[in-house]
Amino acid sequence: MTMANSKSSNNPVVPEAREALNKFKMEAATEVGVNLKQGYNGDLTSREAGSVGGQMVKKMYTIRTMSFVRADRTAAGHQFMATYQAALDL
Repeated sequence: MTMANSKSSNNPVVPEAREALNKFKMEAATEVGVNLKQGYNGDLTSREAGSVGGQMVKKMYTIRTMSFVRADRTAAGHQFMATYQAALDL
C-alpha cells in the first residue's frame, strides 16, 4: 500500500469534531506545560508532543477500580472481596 492510498489517522471520524479535538489538545498542552500555538507546531520536541498526546489519552481512558466485600451466593455466611474495573470514556 502506498502513502497515496492510505488514510490519514489525523482525520477525525466526525469532521465536525475537529474544533472540539483542537480545543481538547490545547487544554491538555496547558495541563502539561507545553506551549502550543494555532497551526504548525513542528518546533516541539518529541517529548513535548508525546506528553500532550499522553495527557489526552490519560483523560480519555481513565480506569476506575472499586472493591468491596460481597456475600458469597454459593455458601451461606461466606464473603469474598470483589473488584471491578471500568474504563470511563470522558
